Amino acid sequence: MKSEKTTLIWVVMMLMIRTQKVRLYPNRHIKKVLDSLCDYRRYCWNEGLATWNDMYDLYTLDSNSPRPSTYSVRNELVANKADWQYELSARTLQLAITDLGNAWKNFFDKAQPDWGKPTFKSKKAARQGFKTDRAKIVAGKLRLDKPRGVKDWYDIRISKHADLSGVLKVISIYRENGKYWASLPFEVELDVKPKAGDNSAVDVNVGHLNYTAGVINTLPKRLRKLYQRIKFYQRQLAHKRVVNGNKATKGSRYIAMRAKLQRNYRKVANIQHDIMQKFTTDLVNDYDKIVIEDLSVKVMQMSHVASKGLQRSMFGYFRQTLTYKCDWYGKALIFADSQYPSTQRCSKCGHIKVGDDKITLQGNAVHQTKHSEYVCYSCGTKLNRDENAVANLLALI
Repeated sequence: MKSEKTTLIWVVMMLMIRTQKVRLYPNRHIKKVLDSLCDYRRYCWNEGLATWNDMYDLYTLDSNSPRPSTYSVRNELVANKADWQYELSARTLQLAITDLGNAWKNFFDKAQPDWGKPTFKSKKAARQGFKTDRAKIVAGKLRLDKPRGVKDWYDIRISKHADLSGVLKVISIYRENGKYWASLPFEVELDVKPKAGDNSAVDVNVGHLNYTAGVINTLPKRLRKLYQRIKFYQRQLAHKRVVNGNKATKGSRYIAMRAKLQRNYRKVANIQHDIMQKFTTDLVNDYDKIVIEDLSVKVMQMSHVASKGLQRSMFGYFRQTLTYKCDWYGKALIFADSQYPSTQRCSKCGHIKVGDDKITLQGNAVHQTKHSEYVCYSCGTKLNRDENAVANLLALI
């Protein structure tokens, strides 16, 4: 009898999380539900933070007392639940305390982008939201988990352009300016792009990004007009607060003008996000290896020389977007060290400017050169400063 050999072929699927930001169109009944869940999330966070602080105070006074943790704080809040809390989703409380525990972990790591001690949430904040991991996509609509004892329940219509394929994970729903949005993370199979056979480097600057194929303007003229409008609204709101004091924020005109200010901020964010998304997509489609600088943006903003321009140029968002897209499509992202002299180094001969020869934001006062000029005093080469930086970064590949 011949023995048959069976060969098992294991197919390893590379999975990734792709997040879709969509607009929600709830009916009147679900709007009230979403507003209640937003308020409940804020309540759970504030109660959890107060409980955490109390437990920590007891722990510092008596070492025999339990040290606060996500598990202990969550159990304390669940044990003291009121009757009205059972009408709302239980996952809202649990996920809020989980995020609170992560916030305390990040507090001990200063490298985190939003480093700081957890603070209480305000009901006056422009954005209110909550999370749930029991939502489903049914017939192209979003269905939230129905609490116990609730009869009337409806699915939420989603904006048509959304790609709803994949396994849905923990979603975030938030309200801003009377509109409802959702971040839908889907677990999908990794889409590896074919090799393009070319490399590139990106030099980030205030107002523009330079790379191998040209320049991307991150602060177009339409943004400048919006910033002027934002500045006007901010001054008007500040004047109302000075004249009317605390009562100003309750006036109908103040609320209407604040809504206009928030709408303009949303327009600015949409324009900048669109620019960054399209540019980073082009990079991962056209290049296999991409080099960017590992900049300490927070330290740069503390100088107050160009802090507003740095904030508006969205260096952090560019790096974040490019990082996850390179992971999605199997492209290599290389970070140049923050001390790498990409601006001061000559891409032709390798000479590095030091001392009074260095190029600053204003150029070089000793040699009377402009900000955009790079003149090598070793080989005499004259280059564009940004193009020279891109060539130096490209040399790291």
